[in-house]
Amino acid sequence: MIISENKDIKETIEMIGESKKLILVGCNQCAAACKSGGETEIDEMRVHLEGLNKKVLKELILDPACNLLKTKKEIKALEEDIKEADAILSLACGDGTQTLAKVIQDKPVYPANNTLFIGEVQRVGKYEEACRACGKCELGWTGGICPMTSCAKGLINGGCGGSQNDKCEVNENNDCAWVKIYERLESIGQLENLIEVRAPKDFSKKNYKVRLDNRKQRGTAKNV
Repeated sequence: MIISENKDIKETIEMIGESKKLILVGCNQCAAACKSGGETEIDEMRVHLEGLNKKVLKELILDPACNLLKTKKEIKALEEDIKEADAILSLACGDGTQTLAKVIQDKPVYPANNTLFIGEVQRVGKYEEACRACGKCELGWTGGICPMTSCAKGLINGGCGGSQNDKCEVNENNDCAWVKIYERLESIGQLENLIEVRAPKDFSKKNYKVRLDNRKQRGTAKNV
């Protein structure tokens, strides 16, 4: 899940500036689950904006906001409202906001949310970072524990040696990722995974823009 939170309302109001007529767009998936862009948050934003003498022309909850084709289809029904609007305010994640900006090219699309990380929901309102989308998943040999996310130093070939009492030397409130990986591999009988020296992480897989075509990927995989 993409974890997001609402920006400080002062920042949002400053961002939309002199815009008087707005369309509010949320997301029924990640943002709704994080309570940053579902029906409740859209309604709260509308009340706040109307209190500042701004007019909300329409409210829309996309499902999800990051699906380009579905967003195009749903936004098409708002063509007349978009023509009248000064701006669109997105309560989706950064991906959903960019999707909206691709679809609505003649009006500004402002983000009302900050996108934090890819994570898991531990309980309502509490989330833990689980993935940094590094481009080459290492979970297959680390027992399902991510060294890039769980280790403060992102080490790929074992611990740094600085942990004390199984706690991270960078943040003593965190468990040492490599102690957890060792214990997990021991419990499933795969300690031999730690013998191989792994190549340095290729961060080029993460740091450039990737456009994935599943059909091409399937074709490539078949030819390998």
